[in-house]
Amino acid sequence: MNIGALSVSMSTASTSQSMSILMLDKVLDTAEETSDVLTEMMESVTIPGLGEHIDIRA
Repeated sequence: MNIGALSVSMSTASTSQSMSILMLDKVLDTAEETSDVLTEMMESVTIPGLGEHIDIRA
């Protein structure tokens, strides 16, 4: 393998790795936003009377 081909190969690998890291960062940001929205939705749902009475008869 000559120097030119090796240089191109290493550059391509570096670019691919950089893109993978950027995509992972974007996926993590999206997951965090989604979890925040789900948490807000769960906190906003209230069911009146839930948990007030417990039936202990079997």
